[in-house]
Amino acid sequence: MAVIEDLETIREILKNSKTIAVVGISPKPERASYYVSEWAIERGLHKIYFVNPVYAGKEILGIKVLPSLSDIPEPIDIVDVFRRPDALEEIVQEALKVGAKYIWLQPGTENEEVIERYKDKIDFIKTACLGVVVKTI
Repeated sequence: MAVIEDLETIREILKNSKTIAVVGISPKPERASYYVSEWAIERGLHKIYFVNPVYAGKEILGIKVLPSLSDIPEPIDIVDVFRRPDALEEIVQEALKVGAKYIWLQPGTENEEVIERYKDKIDFIKTACLGVVVKTI
């Protein structure tokens, strides 16, 4: 397990992943979680799940929002985090419970204490925006 910041490695991980859970999706088009998800959906390379208990049961970008990672009916490759750094530990704990492979920290969501505490249990991807990388594969 590691903290992954190398763009080529990140690109390979994204190419080889099938499922992405977007945690913290917002219905507001001006929010990064919305337009990054839109880009990923347009590429059509991944099965995208949305997680946000506030909007659970509603649809955003044509996808039903789920209340938690444990509600996703298949294995999760990437948990793409769009939450404040103080919410990260709970997300990481749930990702570990469901067996997710990677935690992708969107710029601004990093919490170094949590990364340090869990980097031996799960891989963290940081310093790259999924939306930017997905456009390059």
